[in-house]
Amino acid sequence: MAEPALRRVRLFRDEQEQTVHIPAEFEWRGTEAILRRDGDRLILEPVREGGLLALLASWGPLDDTFPDIDEGLLPLRDVVL
Repeated sequence: MAEPALRRVRLFRDEQEQTVHIPAEFEWRGTEAILRRDGDRLILEPVREGGLLALLASWGPLDDTFPDIDEGLLPLRDVVL
């Protein structure tokens, strides 16, 4: 599917915030977006479901045995600060 061409849009202002009307050809699914500033540009991105946090939350506890990272280190009393 081809990306829509550039389009000039109108900005509206009420007492608390400024809004922009997004034309139908630029719509995407969902009810939330992320807005960030990059210099004098505002970048609007859809919220992606199932990102890294969702992946990590889906994992259970790890049963692996990890090596002792302190093994072979000098005792703290022998370390000169």
